[in-house]
Amino acid sequence: MNMIRRIGYWLESRFCAPAYGGLVLAGISICFFGAAMNTMAGWLYVISGLSFALLGYTAFLSPKTLKGLQLQRKMIHPVTAGDDLTVELEILNPTKKPVSLLQIEDKLPFILDKPQLHPIETISAQTSYSWVYYQPTERRGIYRWQNVELATAAPLGLFWSRRQRQLNAIAIVYPKVLPLKSCPLVDDMGREDSSKGQPRGNPLQTASEGLTRSLRPYRIGDPLRLIHWRSSARYGDLRVRELEMLTSGQEIIIAIDNGEWEENNFEAAVIAAASMYFYAQKQQMQVQLWTASTGVISRKRDVLEALAAINPQDEVIKPQPTDKPLIWLTQNPATFSSLPYSSRWMLWQNISSSRPQAVINRDTPGIVIDSEQPLQSLLQQPLN
Repeated sequence: MNMIRRIGYWLESRFCAPAYGGLVLAGISICFFGAAMNTMAGWLYVISGLSFALLGYTAFLSPKTLKGLQLQRKMIHPVTAGDDLTVELEILNPTKKPVSLLQIEDKLPFILDKPQLHPIETISAQTSYSWVYYQPTERRGIYRWQNVELATAAPLGLFWSRRQRQLNAIAIVYPKVLPLKSCPLVDDMGREDSSKGQPRGNPLQTASEGLTRSLRPYRIGDPLRLIHWRSSARYGDLRVRELEMLTSGQEIIIAIDNGEWEENNFEAAVIAAASMYFYAQKQQMQVQLWTASTGVISRKRDVLEALAAINPQDEVIKPQPTDKPLIWLTQNPATFSSLPYSSRWMLWQNISSSRPQAVINRDTPGIVIDSEQPLQSLLQQPLN
């Protein structure tokens, strides 16, 4: 059966292959021709001749129908894991005749889903048909595919013909970002680093509570907590404090170990990195991401794409920073010895390993991740 299907597919892809109705008509035509030879009845020759002519005509038209059609693929916008990709294909019929009995198949990568099939009844002359479908996503990644197949049984459904087109597609699925109300791992590092560059205290605190640089008139959108009520009463209009924003030393680098990982642990580490990055940005910290393939990056789009593409044991193109403290995400506690001073860590337990876990250096604060507990709550728990 598989051999017959492969032969049929080969015929459809290069010329055409008979459908079930075509096989039935061919069988009837042969029977009429055999009967005509036995009886020498002219009307049987006529019927068999017309049947064979009809088969030849439809076999010729079926592949010709696909030649004039044009395909275009619209850009696929990135989504977060769990959301649906919006995939849009447009089929243009520039000819002066309508095209019917079409079938389009978008051959998705197997890791994403099985190929998507869509029937099209008719495309009118010199018009286009837009096919939009929504592809669910379960995990992050950068997915690439290019093959799209057009098939038709026009005009009478007796023969199938299909042709493959190359339409490159790139779908980027970002990792999930957990909404964090707090993250002691990031907060503690920001306080420690900022106090080194600011002898008067934590600039994150002074940014909202003190070190007034000047007063200015209130503008729509200014936080009410920044209004200086005493000065506002004196001048007769609202006055807002301009605070001294000292950001020296607030640089945070989140780094993911490029060693061996269990698959589930690595996916959790990527989600944790994305969540901490956005939390630090929300707190107006200077946050960056390091991966073995990209090095240190800070732009939001670059970070999301790097986290979508990252894999365990990627080739080290940009070496790990050694002169700045890191938030180190790893499954191997032996890597702690090479961390820069004042670094923090998140350690995933390697359940599949028969070797005992190495002793954790308690002088460097961090979090041990238990895969049985929700990652969001672990990211918000106090440091060890």
